[in-house]
Amino acid sequence: MKNKIKQSTEALKVVKDGDTIMIGGFLQCGQPEHLVRELVATDVKELTTISSDTGSMVTANHELFKSGKVKKLMASYIGGNPMAGKFMHTGEAEVKLFPQGTLAEKIRAGGAGLGGFLTPVGLGTIVEEGKEKITVDGKEFILELPLRANVALVKADKADKAGNLFISGAARNFNVMMATAADHVIAEVSEIVEVGEIDPNHVTVPGIFVDTLVKI
Repeated sequence: MKNKIKQSTEALKVVKDGDTIMIGGFLQCGQPEHLVRELVATDVKELTTISSDTGSMVTANHELFKSGKVKKLMASYIGGNPMAGKFMHTGEAEVKLFPQGTLAEKIRAGGAGLGGFLTPVGLGTIVEEGKEKITVDGKEFILELPLRANVALVKADKADKAGNLFISGAARNFNVMMATAADHVIAEVSEIVEVGEIDPNHVTVPGIFVDTLVKI
């Protein structure tokens, strides 16, 4: 069995200039803060980030955006991070906002290999600008395209050595779907156990999706 356990500096060597990075969690709930801070310490640049939010002044995401490594961010909530608001006004980085449910479904569609999905959310607003609209049974919908990433950074409470993850409660949020929608998945975990020690009924993300484990 392949050894998936690495130190964070080694694990993040997979990230290259210009990559698209998904970051799990919502604010400090389920965010892989250690991995994000370690990413800030690398030399990579020109990144595109996809996250539910951009964090706040005390989160790792704030440090990432302040570092100047991000050229484009996609999120649903940026109100807690003044750096993201600054980007919108100055154009230092491109900011693309989505309704949170739409963002989640775009990621889920990317993980499921779908070509997109139809939603009425955003009709008649700036959300529909530049997007194809399709009429079904007399009702109009926006065609939303899937999102995928080169690398996803996710957080879990526990993993076994095969990469099976257990994530508790609300921390599952975006972590679960992001683990299916990236070419390479790095999981920040609090505990690593032997294969078989996690009840199969408690596996939140199957190990087939997880490439690397970093114990924090």
